[in-house]
Amino acid sequence: MDKSEIPSELEIGQALRQWLPDSAILTTPESKRPYETDGLSAYRQMPYVVVLPATEKEVQAVLRYCHAQRIPVVARGAGTGLSGGALPHERGVLLSLARLRNILQVDPLARTVRVQPGVRNLAITQAVDAHGLYYAPDPSSQIACSIGGNVAENSGGVHCLKYGLTLHNILRLRVLTVTGGAVEIGSEAPDSAGFDFMALLTGSEGLLAIITEVTVKVIPKPLLSKVIMASFDTVEQAGDAVAHMIAAGIIPAGLEMMDALATRAAEDFVHAGYPVEAAAVLLCESDGMPEVVEDELARMKTILEENGATELRIARDEAERLRFWAGRKAAFPAVGRLAPDYYCIDGTIPRRRLGEVLRRIADWSLEYGLEVANVFHAGDGNLHPLILYDAGVPGEFHKTEELAGRILELCVEVGGTITGEHGVGVEKINQMCVQFGQDEITVFHEIKAAFDPEGLLNPGKAIPTLQRCAEGGRMHVHHNRLPHPELPRF
Repeated sequence: MDKSEIPSELEIGQALRQWLPDSAILTTPESKRPYETDGLSAYRQMPYVVVLPATEKEVQAVLRYCHAQRIPVVARGAGTGLSGGALPHERGVLLSLARLRNILQVDPLARTVRVQPGVRNLAITQAVDAHGLYYAPDPSSQIACSIGGNVAENSGGVHCLKYGLTLHNILRLRVLTVTGGAVEIGSEAPDSAGFDFMALLTGSEGLLAIITEVTVKVIPKPLLSKVIMASFDTVEQAGDAVAHMIAAGIIPAGLEMMDALATRAAEDFVHAGYPVEAAAVLLCESDGMPEVVEDELARMKTILEENGATELRIARDEAERLRFWAGRKAAFPAVGRLAPDYYCIDGTIPRRRLGEVLRRIADWSLEYGLEVANVFHAGDGNLHPLILYDAGVPGEFHKTEELAGRILELCVEVGGTITGEHGVGVEKINQMCVQFGQDEITVFHEIKAAFDPEGLLNPGKAIPTLQRCAEGGRMHVHHNRLPHPELPRF
């Protein structure tokens, strides 16, 4: 449909009032302004229309209307995403799922919780705390981020090394197709009938379906948790310690790293007791049976010392352990105090290349004249460089984007990926052309078309067109013709 054929904002609002109350339909500039960006505030787009359904039936009504009118739909959770995945469409409906926030069922015997997509990550743990259970994936934004968004981006957290990403902690999804049809994915049983679409939909960034229910598994709280804080004179030593620890067969409950800039910022913000003179700090946690924890801690200490740790501190009690982690989880807002703006990157690399990659990022930081704070999930090689810049300085954001692109392409160069948990969204769509070849991108488009033939769900995100890759110089075009001319060019 041509943009001119899409109904006006007032026409869409009037039509949706058949199924939604006035308060759930936002069409004025001042009411829509809070939805113009997600956590990646460098990219902004004023929504055309915002709707806030409170029930699955209302979501179905929105989807059916938009499908009939061929209006793009962008799903949004809590808006904490960091890749522009919830960036509104200029002539589409922004579908907020924040009002679907009921915990539908808690089953402590089966260790499952069934929730609507707007339920906060931390609220799941709070709902089962009295039963001695908790939900393991814990993104740094867990106090605010929603479980629907976690599924859409396949979020992780500081404990994902041992307990897995969102995918590994969910059992069942209920989703609505672009036409409003309800589909059940997965099962609470050991296996489920039909195709296994769970991994396909988890991390699909709202391109394939709209999530309306999630059944997660919760696990018993460990009997004991202890964390070691290790200081290093160089980031390379810290990176080598991570690689050797995993190579030794140790899978810590958490293995996180911060460089000097991030450590100082976090200490000023939280006062966790971090050694601000260290070039790098590792937080290494062990949990489980007391005797297992003590043995693992001893092995960790040996490896850390062999790789140059200058100081080792074991949290004296639970309060100090939580302070250590509070500093790490507050690192993003803490770094935000160091500059007017920062750009957060998410890429994953082989652990053995940590030292090398961090060295090259430091060299590029000097080349571009932009400070970079590194804070990341070291155990699984999931980097989160934070590039500090000032959007008010002409040309500085463009320079920041260029540096970010080089870092992501370096991740691919050393055998990694352009994203670990933040998704592709609009931020990394050009680097998808580096990560994948023509045939792979073609398959991605075919999967998208199978679920959403007209491309109405979150268009322009995550999957680049072949033309975009060619125009960016990342894909060769033979005889002035793009390969696969039958694919749509958005």
